[in-house]
Amino acid sequence: MSTLDFSGRKGRPVVVVGSLNMDLVMRTPRVPVGGETMHGHEFSTLPGGKGANQAVACARLGAKVSMIGQVGNDGFGSTLRDGLAADGIDVGGVRQTTAVGTGVAMILVEDIGQNRIVLAAGANGALTPADLDAHAALIEGAAMLVLQLEVPMPVVQRAIEMAHAAGVPVLLNPGPAVPLPEAIWTQIDILVPNESEATLLSGVEVTDAPSAYAAAHVFRQRGVKCVLITLGANGVAVVDDGGERHLPAHVVKAVDTTAAGDTFIGGISAGLVEGMPIDDAVALGQRASALCVTRHGAQPSIPYRREIA
Repeated sequence: MSTLDFSGRKGRPVVVVGSLNMDLVMRTPRVPVGGETMHGHEFSTLPGGKGANQAVACARLGAKVSMIGQVGNDGFGSTLRDGLAADGIDVGGVRQTTAVGTGVAMILVEDIGQNRIVLAAGANGALTPADLDAHAALIEGAAMLVLQLEVPMPVVQRAIEMAHAAGVPVLLNPGPAVPLPEAIWTQIDILVPNESEATLLSGVEVTDAPSAYAAAHVFRQRGVKCVLITLGANGVAVVDDGGERHLPAHVVKAVDTTAAGDTFIGGISAGLVEGMPIDDAVALGQRASALCVTRHGAQPSIPYRREIA
């Protein structure tokens, strides 16, 4: 693909700048209505956060990975850092702060596999652009920069500017969706929103592949090189210099969709830095994501490359 060149980047790390959360997960038959108390199923405490999930997915799917983020100087923070390190991820950029506690996510998972998530940013929200400056060489020497929006927007913008200036390809997963500064758009190489994120950011209601193509062209007109809009069980819509195409999803029985999107992004990133064409990298992400949703939890559900070979 002419607009995305990863030649000469093999051996360099994928650098993920983003959130680390401890997930407090309750499985429930359904979501309670207002004022209702009901019995749930099991409760678990699991490592998560979109940034950390994507870092773990990149690593398990074959990439060398470094993470930049922030956790509290508490038990949750130490557990999250240690977990990343156990997956072979460089955590030199994950700072433990005494100023605020580690971020948490309250997650309700229904029996049908759908999830509902509420975040408390904690240390993620205290990350600053100045924190990135200490890791400028890491970002500038990356194979790819991967970001999400669970850390402050000035941090995201600074990281993108640093990578773009150094010629490092930038992948942005714009979730949770918020309006982006205009200057960012032309510095994004790969944009990976889901349907609701694409709808909010483009102004086009995305419900299927044709409407996803329309939204993707809005992003392309703003300067994004490659747009991948995930459509859940309906697959992925791809729009780039090669045109429009729809890649259908694998049919599986989902038990928990937590981290499915993060696993998909990990697969794309790992595939691209290996030198795969974009469609092959998307296919790797789809296979990994399909296996992820058949398991419970965020990081515990993310598969290893050998499992999907």
